[in-house]
Amino acid sequence: MKRKGLPMKYNRTLNELEMVSIKWWPDYLKSIEVENSIVPLLLKTQDKFISILTLSVDEKPESIMDILNAASFPANLFLKHLMVLSDFGAEPLQRINKDFNIVFPKRRFTYLLNGKQYQYKFTALPVKGLLNNKKMSADMAGLLTEKTLTGFFKDLMMLLLYAGNRADTEQAYIFSKCIIGNMLGYKDKLSCFIKQRYIHVSRIIGGSQANDLGNAAQNYVHNYLKERLGSGYTLTANGFIPKVTQNEGRTNTTFDLVVSRGNKYIAVEISFQETTNSTIERKGGQARERFTSITNTGNYIAYVIDGAGNFQRKSAVSNICENSHCTVAYSNSEFELLLAFIQETIG
Repeated sequence: MKRKGLPMKYNRTLNELEMVSIKWWPDYLKSIEVENSIVPLLLKTQDKFISILTLSVDEKPESIMDILNAASFPANLFLKHLMVLSDFGAEPLQRINKDFNIVFPKRRFTYLLNGKQYQYKFTALPVKGLLNNKKMSADMAGLLTEKTLTGFFKDLMMLLLYAGNRADTEQAYIFSKCIIGNMLGYKDKLSCFIKQRYIHVSRIIGGSQANDLGNAAQNYVHNYLKERLGSGYTLTANGFIPKVTQNEGRTNTTFDLVVSRGNKYIAVEISFQETTNSTIERKGGQARERFTSITNTGNYIAYVIDGAGNFQRKSAVSNICENSHCTVAYSNSEFELLLAFIQETIG
């Protein structure tokens, strides 16, 4: 059913949508499952990691590298521990590498530790291309191969250990989490911090695969749209549209993603399920009411629907297709269609 004023290409039937669907999780999302298996490896090597940090008690902050070598602890595994503990992983490191000459114009940084000032000079950073987990041998496949300490690993480790104490720039706030070096030599303090951090990490990563992949699917769509739409648009995860409410007007209706420009809004609901569950039934049951409420405010709603499990619930998906302004499957080419819809409808 074509919506008034909109091209047919945006409003698919169930059959049209299924014809362009991918049905199964793409590899870049499935990699999250592999990443989850890193946590047991980190927990298994936690005590030895703590012992290396505890032994670093002399006046030379870089001596931790000598201890690391003496302990025969893999450099890439040690780096992964630091990335998790500092909550400063591949994405922020990749941004730092990309803007390295801006963040570290002299390829070194000065930092304070225990009232004394030290300086570290980079020898390997920045590197060409993307600085991702694979390049750092910090993904599961990379961690299966032990790496020895090199200038590349040392640069990354020193950054994560001490960059939060930078004394040579106003940009120190970027590295506010990179302060593990402050605890070197303090066994009780280190042990408490590390174990609490890994409890937190395990709770986050230890959730069900379906939930992790579902969140990753939403995040990917959010980032894809944000990058390509540019600064003229606002994207809000779990956002709402003014005057679109539920519970007899008592609460705002929340959507997976809301794209806005000026006073125009598009709600985007996202569902990808390989195996069938009730989520798509819930979205299907809400579709007509949400479509009516949003249309009455002069705004729009779009859906990203894919997965073999979802297409088993044909009635729910059909109801969504009949009550949406734009329905796309889960692929980059389909996201481009969603982008075109957004630009065409709200400018």
